[in-house]
Amino acid sequence: MKKPLVIIAGPTACGKTDTSIMLAKKINGEIISADSMQVYKFMDIGTAKVTPQEMDGVKHYLIDELMPDEEFNAMIFQQKAKKYIEEIYSKGKIPIIVGGTGFYINALVYDNDFMSTDNDLSIRNKLMEEVETNGEEFVYEKLKAIDPEYASIVHHNNVKRVVRALEYYFQTGEKMSQHNSEAKQRKSPYDVSFVVLNMEREKLYERINLRVDIMIKNGLLDEVKQLLDMGYSPNLVSMQGLGYKEFVPYFNGEATLEAAIEELKQGTRHFAKRQLTWFRRQSKGLWIDLTSKDKTTAVQEIVDYINSDKESDL
Repeated sequence: MKKPLVIIAGPTACGKTDTSIMLAKKINGEIISADSMQVYKFMDIGTAKVTPQEMDGVKHYLIDELMPDEEFNAMIFQQKAKKYIEEIYSKGKIPIIVGGTGFYINALVYDNDFMSTDNDLSIRNKLMEEVETNGEEFVYEKLKAIDPEYASIVHHNNVKRVVRALEYYFQTGEKMSQHNSEAKQRKSPYDVSFVVLNMEREKLYERINLRVDIMIKNGLLDEVKQLLDMGYSPNLVSMQGLGYKEFVPYFNGEATLEAAIEELKQGTRHFAKRQLTWFRRQSKGLWIDLTSKDKTTAVQEIVDYINSDKESDL
């Protein structure tokens, strides 16, 4: 008999943190973060990292576990998440995966096999050299030519995913979009309840803009400056994340603070749009619109859904 696994996904700033913590208390769960940035230490404000106060006694995993220059990818996430899932099961609790990184969630839910392509780094290193020499757009255009379907849901700035998709193609001859489609045909080893939180675009964008203003007020500039002063290169994957890369030109005297802030707001809005596109293509689970619905009602809907005799979400 498959064990339960709850997924709380959705775009940035839609309310995943509060909702998931309320849900965890309701169903005796613990939370595993499926966020590609909150795993890094010293990167708190720009990642909107859940605070110990916000956790409110609910144990969280994959928060503050790596240094900013350590590698984190879908394979590492999958390995660590599987270990934590078993730990949570051993306590008689329910694991709740929370985040907006769809590729990571898929890797776990469908138990993707990475081992056949992740041992040879020669192609990845060559592609990263091309990024350094010719820029992000150069390798992104390669992906668009090879796999336009996958390129449509990946931003050219997301070097890690662009390079990973090209690397996979050159190693296997298979497009990443095809790989993901075939992966969806596999049965998950878990009894998955897949929930996607959403809200009207105008309200979501308003929340994103406000969140950025609050980040600035709470010291985001100092956080970015501290990371640079600690010697972390702007070229690191972690430093290329939203909330960090936008301010490097400002500190280099190449952009105004106002321009950097607007770049972050716009980039985050675009990111949220791509996240929603991804989840619409990946999941037919329970979608909850939080535009006007309070979180208590939403959490009860999720509980009812988990307990229902539902068809597979996958």
